[in-house]
Amino acid sequence: MLSLLLSVFVSCDKLKGQEKVTTDPGLSIEFDKYELENGLNVVLHQDKSDPIVSVAIQYGVGSNREKKGRTGFAHLFEHMLFQESENVPQDQFFKKIQDAGGTLNGGTWQDGTVYYEVVPKNALEMVMWLESDRMGYLINTVTESAFANQQEVVQNEKRQRVDNNPYGHTGWVIDKNLFPDGHPYSWQVIGELEDLQNATVEDVKEFYDKFYGPNNATLVIAGDFDETEARELVEKYFGEIKKRQEVEPLEVQNVSLEETKRLYHEDNFASAPQLNMVWPAVEQYTQDAYALDFLGEILSDGKEAPLYKVLVEEKELTSQPYAFNSADQIAGKFRIMVTANADVDLDSVEAGISEAFRLFEKEGVTERDIERIKAGLETDFYNGISSVLGKSFQLAQYDVFTGDPGYIEQDIENIKAVTKEDVVRVYEKYIKGKPFVLTSFVPKGQIELIAENSEKAEVVEEEITENVATEVAEMEQEVQKTPSKIDRSVQPEMGETPSLNVPEAWTVQLENDLEVYGIEQTELPLVNFSLVIEGGHLLDDLSKNGVANLMTDILMEGTANKTPAELEEEIDLLGANIYMYTTNETIVIRGNTLKRNFNETMDLVQEILLEPRWDEKEFERIKTSTINGIKRNEADPNWIASNVYNKILYGENHPFAYPTLGTVESVEAITIDDLKEYYNKYFSPTVSNFHIVGNVTRDEALASLEGIEENWAPKEVTIPEFEVTNNRDKASLYFVDVPDAKQSVINIGYIALPRTNQDYFPAEVMNYKLGGSFSGNVNLILREEKGYTYGARSGFSGSKIPGTFTASSSVRTNTTGESVGIFRDEIAKYKEGISEEDLEFTKNALIKSNARRFETQGSLLGMLQEMSTYDLDPKYIENEEEIIGAMTLEQHKELAKKYLDESKMAYLVVGDAATQFDQFKEMGFDEVKLLDKKGEEVQLSEVKP
Repeated sequence: MLSLLLSVFVSCDKLKGQEKVTTDPGLSIEFDKYELENGLNVVLHQDKSDPIVSVAIQYGVGSNREKKGRTGFAHLFEHMLFQESENVPQDQFFKKIQDAGGTLNGGTWQDGTVYYEVVPKNALEMVMWLESDRMGYLINTVTESAFANQQEVVQNEKRQRVDNNPYGHTGWVIDKNLFPDGHPYSWQVIGELEDLQNATVEDVKEFYDKFYGPNNATLVIAGDFDETEARELVEKYFGEIKKRQEVEPLEVQNVSLEETKRLYHEDNFASAPQLNMVWPAVEQYTQDAYALDFLGEILSDGKEAPLYKVLVEEKELTSQPYAFNSADQIAGKFRIMVTANADVDLDSVEAGISEAFRLFEKEGVTERDIERIKAGLETDFYNGISSVLGKSFQLAQYDVFTGDPGYIEQDIENIKAVTKEDVVRVYEKYIKGKPFVLTSFVPKGQIELIAENSEKAEVVEEEITENVATEVAEMEQEVQKTPSKIDRSVQPEMGETPSLNVPEAWTVQLENDLEVYGIEQTELPLVNFSLVIEGGHLLDDLSKNGVANLMTDILMEGTANKTPAELEEEIDLLGANIYMYTTNETIVIRGNTLKRNFNETMDLVQEILLEPRWDEKEFERIKTSTINGIKRNEADPNWIASNVYNKILYGENHPFAYPTLGTVESVEAITIDDLKEYYNKYFSPTVSNFHIVGNVTRDEALASLEGIEENWAPKEVTIPEFEVTNNRDKASLYFVDVPDAKQSVINIGYIALPRTNQDYFPAEVMNYKLGGSFSGNVNLILREEKGYTYGARSGFSGSKIPGTFTASSSVRTNTTGESVGIFRDEIAKYKEGISEEDLEFTKNALIKSNARRFETQGSLLGMLQEMSTYDLDPKYIENEEEIIGAMTLEQHKELAKKYLDESKMAYLVVGDAATQFDQFKEMGFDEVKLLDKKGEEVQLSEVKP
């Protein structure tokens, strides 16, 4: 779901220790809007900072336009529009855009559907041709077989995102009970499985005719284009499309509850209980909706928030409560969500929420609360428009929902108008003492943890059955073409692709050996930066895995001079974002701030880095939170697959065999002295690189680092080396049992090569047509041809340490064996070589996409990090283009033979063993083993039927 960007002209400047709220009247997006005779709204926004253009079309149709018994149509139709149209053959939408160096996708939510492309500017006309063809020239191509395929794909998406996920059915239970039967929000966007299975081609055609006309859509073009030419292209391709049925505006349908409803569900994939409390609220863009947004932040965001104080600090029931408002087009809801610690009774969580409400009523709302929330919204605004696609989304959504692409200015005024009195008023109006929907989701078999007086929710669980191929009798007939004034059967010429233009980077080594890399980009008043410290999880003691991860948590919990709450507030009042995370090989401090607050933000970074607080109370809370996070993950099939796969490939003596979070046992053994030792031994500028991108000069950047240069003393740090070899000599099938899993998670591969190997990038190029994109062979077969999955991919993951080649997917349970066989066969077949056409497609997709590579500060920061990590030449991207362009069919074939050997790979399946395990004994694997969730071998008798 796409959410509207809320923004405000607010900043915090420090004057003599006082915060002053100021406004900047310059925040807006320039645009031109006009309407075609057929009712299509067109919005144009020029941005010539990069040689790319974004096209977004938003239709005024989401799941809110569906009817009971016919749910899921809007989302299903989104999928259908990627199939083919009268003048674009099957599966060519993705391929043509990728061949031009672009990217595309779509999205459906309750209130809308959007399709988008971002391409080099020379491909604009091609995009106009493609988008207009599926708007006006599609329905004759909707066949029984194409429809049946996408029905399967969408059902697999539901299984992957809902049925096979912890708490996946929560939204269904809440909405079914919050909204009355038949209300447009009473069903889920993904739809009911029964409705998806029963849908017909005629249903789809009717839905298309009613909602997919130009008179129910907004087209936004943003980027580097000539306005006169763009207007001509819009008229040429869209102008002749006929209006469809008139779509009546939806009326607001806010709801109320007569009494509280309490429901529970035993969740097959949850390992910790979760409580939700949801109140009916109001629709978007209303005064009360803005105030409810603030209420959510004040109740749960930050260490001074009532829900945090009571549930986390005082009662230690959870690591992070959430409260948030969801104001949609025709109704709204306010929600509190608490995933409790393992074995916590949800009655205590409910009681804690009531206590937090009493604390809120006692303490009230301060002006500082309001300022803190508003301060970050200006940064959010600029982050939201840092790409042409982001601007396209914003302009389209405002136009569809308010009739004015420039509604951002009114939106901002509405946010600025929120007062502390408003926040208290909406709390009393919608929350205090009002009926709500409460859900208790508990691990299967732990019904004693549910909140009292709850009734069993009527969640429908799909049964695992044998796979029966859908047989569709397809008549061979030529697609009837809708008349057009132009020849739509010919793809427009694109002309010359914009040439590679890598932004100039600078690098400096400070006196303390800290390497600094920078790129000045003045498009927006933003700065993004990262400090990368080598080591990370690699430096963990195997008996105390998780120290590195805890380091990145504890360092954000205050400084020697600031309590955790004070540090948090300082960051918030600057409108900045500062956060830390741990990877297998690094610890990273990331930041994002407005240019005018850059120096103050860097002062905080220096304080966080060099003056740790080592807060004992926070350390114990972090440990508890981490342990409960690990326990929650242990029931997630994807998490299980990742951990077991790494253990199989790297072996028990390598840190990569264990998650960066650590295990429950290892984290329990960690003391705060372990963290201090890690910090004192391994935090050093000699193994660190600082990267900065944004509206800041080289001199300004270096000046901001003077304190770190002077006060961060260098020390010698040796990163340990662990032996990593690919010594596999057979094809092994490993199966981890997750009873009643609706999908099987598949990981296939072995240790391949490090990023530093000269073959690494050529191998990535080689893999592209196998599984490196939507148009990869494995995805085209498993998703587009078979309908077994929502997606299938393959790729290499090397760093300084040899990484893996992995082919992966989540497939419908009853297609598990066939899917594994397809992966194995396609990898084997790939070594026989690809066609000249496929090689040309690979080259075009990878080279031409570089036009999009340097648009955002985030992407430029990633480029600098790659340069510094692997000591790459500033022109390394040009060198990569040369490698791609020079690759021959023979080189491609040799790389595939060298790095793809399906006869020596590990084949891991995480799924329902009772129905899927036995078949693998007959599939020709050298060995077939059943493992537990920790990767240890077990016997079939230990698997529950």
